[in-house]
Amino acid sequence: MKIILSHPTGNSNVRAVVNKLVEQNNLFRFYTSIAIFPDSYLAKFSDFSFFKELKRRTFKSVLKKHIHTSPWNEIFRMLFSKLGIKFFTTHEVGLFSIDKIYHNLDGKVANTLENAKKNGVTAVYAYEDGALETFIKAKELGLICIYDLPIAYWETGRKLMLEEAQRLPAWAKTLGGGILDSEAKLDRKRRELELADVVIGPGSFVINSLPEWSVNKIKIIAPFGSPKNDVETLLNSKKKDQPLRVLFVGSMGQRKGLGDLFEAINQLKEMPVELVVLGSLLAPMEFYNSNLTNFTYEHGRSNEEVLNLMRTCDVFCLPSIVEGRALVMQEAMSQGLPIIITPNTGGEDLVIEGETGFLVPIRSPSAIAEKIKWFIENRDQVIVMGEKAAKHAQKYTWDNYSETIIEQLKSILK
Repeated sequence: MKIILSHPTGNSNVRAVVNKLVEQNNLFRFYTSIAIFPDSYLAKFSDFSFFKELKRRTFKSVLKKHIHTSPWNEIFRMLFSKLGIKFFTTHEVGLFSIDKIYHNLDGKVANTLENAKKNGVTAVYAYEDGALETFIKAKELGLICIYDLPIAYWETGRKLMLEEAQRLPAWAKTLGGGILDSEAKLDRKRRELELADVVIGPGSFVINSLPEWSVNKIKIIAPFGSPKNDVETLLNSKKKDQPLRVLFVGSMGQRKGLGDLFEAINQLKEMPVELVVLGSLLAPMEFYNSNLTNFTYEHGRSNEEVLNLMRTCDVFCLPSIVEGRALVMQEAMSQGLPIIITPNTGGEDLVIEGETGFLVPIRSPSAIAEKIKWFIENRDQVIVMGEKAAKHAQKYTWDNYSETIIEQLKSILK
């Protein structure tokens, strides 16, 4: 089995698959936009705050011979985003929009496939929005098309988001680009799925969101991994004599259910609770303050600093309407926080009801408020459940994630 894999940014789940493919000698090439290796010149640049985002593109030196980069468009996208020049990064149409970055890499990979097949490549592995040209060429050459879908299929997501725009019209502006996708972009997604032989998702919510016409696709479910931790050290710092600190992490919009969480906190006005929100603004701060007058806002920061903040909180809440599998849930659990989440976060398997946290329905501020109130009235259980949550999170590892995918692909591609 020899695979070509492509992804413009190479996040944690991509990295895990790439590492495992190399380890098992199954990776032909990995195509991405920017790759930094330890002790390289780019690695030194990433020490400067302006270029700090580059650190996320660091790969092990052993991968160097397998990685092919196409950096310039992505560098310009990052630069214009940092400078706040939106014209060039506008959704779909901007010259350096994220869509254009995906499409550019997709086209370059497609152009390599004829030669790759001569060198023994049997499959291509690509991600939503960056797979179409690769898959079209792969089909011409008789290669297997592996499609990784990190979030619910667009039809499910769009339906839920349009319902949210009607249910909470004031929050419609925070629903993000998905609700504004052009017909051309949606058609691209349809065609990608049509061409796929195998679909990989991080949880049952994503796989169950697929349309009926795709029922014959081979499907693989592989949950993401969690950070490692020291459970005892984490829990010794919890304090019972302060307001319950409830943490939300994510883009500050209604796709992640923030409007419902705000309403839940409003229902608990007389109770000792503090809501801590860490995330990117999707509306002016005045908008959020008009919906909840008293919450603590935290700016974005490095992953290590996010984990540090998590350890200062008591409970994590993510009442999402549409997700794939929000990695932040497992990060919070790994830091000793029991969770309050909806099934649509993709993390239903993370909840052992009443032990690692609670599952609540989507669009139910009263259910969220009820669970937060339970934690306020049962402060001794916060630590008990936090310990169970941390231990449960450790059952999910990146090695297991990548092993699940690779072993199932081997049985398919043998």
